[in-house]
Amino acid sequence: MSVHQKVLDGSHKAFMLGYLENLSLLERLHRLMLDVVKDEFERLGVLEINPVQALLLFNIGENEVTAGELKSRGYYQGSNVSYNLKKLVELGYMHHQRSEVDRRSVRVRLTEKGRRVRTVLNDLFVRQAETLDQRGVITPAGLEDVNQALKRIERYWTEQIRYIY
Repeated sequence: MSVHQKVLDGSHKAFMLGYLENLSLLERLHRLMLDVVKDEFERLGVLEINPVQALLLFNIGENEVTAGELKSRGYYQGSNVSYNLKKLVELGYMHHQRSEVDRRSVRVRLTEKGRRVRTVLNDLFVRQAETLDQRGVITPAGLEDVNQALKRIERYWTEQIRYIY
């Protein structure tokens, strides 16, 4: 019996159980993805950055962005963006430059070292996608269905946040 079953009742119990399982799976999948990235970097001997920082580099790609844009564009999901940016600049993975227009704003972009990390992650994700496809773990149509469902939930949650404020 699920820990959630005790608190659920009514006509929407099955839906609630499915929803709570989705939430739990999203959290577990995110943590597993970070572990996969960590294992890949340990295998390659890249130990100076953590998986969150590596994913930040991957998501920024060839873009030049401000710290504020990182969250709004979906490049960064954590709460400690300033620390991670500072660390990545110190380690030589990112360039930073104060904006000419707004001196409070700092723009960041990847260095060659940062682009190499991005390539490592890209190669890892390509290998994983190919293996998922070859083993028939999920079909392209299945991925599209999952993506559409997650986008609808994202849109709903975004509307809920905007409604609160």
